[in-house]
Amino acid sequence: MGLEDLPEDWDLIVIGGGITGAGVLLEAGRMGLRVLLLERNDFAWGTSSRSTKLIHGGFRYLKEGKVGLTWISVEERERLLREAPGLVERLGFLLPVYQDRGLGKWTLGTGFALYDLIARKWDHRFYDPEAFCTLSPHISRDRLVGGFRFFDAQVDDARLVLRLIAEARAFGSQVQALNYVTVHQITRDASGKVSGIPATDTETSVERVFKTRAIINATGAWAEAIHPSPDRNCRLRPLRGSHLVFPLWVLPTCHALSFFHPADGRPIAAIPWEGSLLVGTTDIDHEGDLVSEPGITPAEVSYLMEGLHDAFPYLSISLKDCLSSFAGIRPVLRHGESDPSRESREHVVWVHKGLVTVTGGKLTTFRRLALVTLKAARPFLPSGMTRPWKGPLFRPIVPDGAKEKGLQAPYWRRLCGRHGSAAEEVIRRAAPEDLEPIPGTNTLWAELPFAAEHEQIRHLSDLLLRRVRIGLLAPTGGARYLDRIERLCDPVLPWDEARWKMERDAYLDLWKRSYGVPESQ
Repeated sequence: MGLEDLPEDWDLIVIGGGITGAGVLLEAGRMGLRVLLLERNDFAWGTSSRSTKLIHGGFRYLKEGKVGLTWISVEERERLLREAPGLVERLGFLLPVYQDRGLGKWTLGTGFALYDLIARKWDHRFYDPEAFCTLSPHISRDRLVGGFRFFDAQVDDARLVLRLIAEARAFGSQVQALNYVTVHQITRDASGKVSGIPATDTETSVERVFKTRAIINATGAWAEAIHPSPDRNCRLRPLRGSHLVFPLWVLPTCHALSFFHPADGRPIAAIPWEGSLLVGTTDIDHEGDLVSEPGITPAEVSYLMEGLHDAFPYLSISLKDCLSSFAGIRPVLRHGESDPSRESREHVVWVHKGLVTVTGGKLTTFRRLALVTLKAARPFLPSGMTRPWKGPLFRPIVPDGAKEKGLQAPYWRRLCGRHGSAAEEVIRRAAPEDLEPIPGTNTLWAELPFAAEHEQIRHLSDLLLRRVRIGLLAPTGGARYLDRIERLCDPVLPWDEARWKMERDAYLDLWKRSYGVPESQ
């Protein structure tokens, strides 16, 4: 369904197709509302595809005395582990303890005990130096006191957004989401109350005006472009978090390894993800514009490589081995802190005559944030809507035909997590050779044509950077696979030969600019 096909009147319009907007869309749909989500770029284009891919309890917030935020985060982590298997998975962490840096054994132990108390299970353990080095043989042993093992969870952040949107669409035509639609302004009536929005499809230039009494601004770091903060002391501070992606063989591990950077003591992690190793993150003020695609800087590359070499001095990890990089802009609230890492990660909600702006917050707590936002919007919504849903996040998945196709159980679990009830269709339509993983990744070839047909692909970058992650996981963004990708997807995309060439050239140029690996400095 395109912009021109949509009804004019809506109970609620959501601007922003990241994790917060997608969460609001699903919860609003469950309340029986007629709700429309519009995203200026692609779904999850911003922060929600560029995180460290963790669903975590916020252990570091305990140090800041924010027990409540940690409590909510742990509860939501446990809920997602139960309700989204294959998409959100348990992940073990190792954290070394040294005599001369970072937090001490007893401080960390007390924090982990509280962490486990919230989760209602004892889930951490301290190891002496010898035992810890058995778990992490490549870690620096200089002044090593030992280390902890604890558990959090991992996610494909973009696929979480897409699954929320797919789940919301199951409510029928009353719940819609479109990407590549620009909202120019908020229109108001004579009394200043929200009355609607004009919108334009950025690809086709189709223009529409929609009517509504309630709008949720869920644009993250871009929120103040729609509605400036009413509090001069609480403004958005865009912070850039950048990552490097390596093949897993540079640091073979089944655990994520957390360590403190030698220069500033900030925590960094080396995390196994999708068959690769994700290293990050930085945390610095983003001085560039918020419209262009962000990328890692040479200084950030040097910072991350310095941390890796200090933590794992017995390995020769080289930037030449790096597969890709990515950078995201966090919507963090400014509270006068000079150090970006000390700024609060809590959310804020502003309400102004039918316009509800929500920003800040964490990936892990998206559902809580969606409910808080809808509660703030309630005075502007129809009185007959149902109460918030308290059941499972996703609908149960029916039995499959994976065994008939010879698909191994881990791949079926992964497909179900990422595609929900559509996983069976992915398999049913696939040729046997397309049920094999793309080399160096856990992605099946069959996922590409399915996503191209059903998940609102406008550009090749949508497919390779967000629907699947070949652009991050394969050398040179998967350039060697583009011919096969074109053969698989050509039957379901309305692109002629010239369009395919344009898309390939644009994708490779984008990858080089924003996802390649610049030289360190």
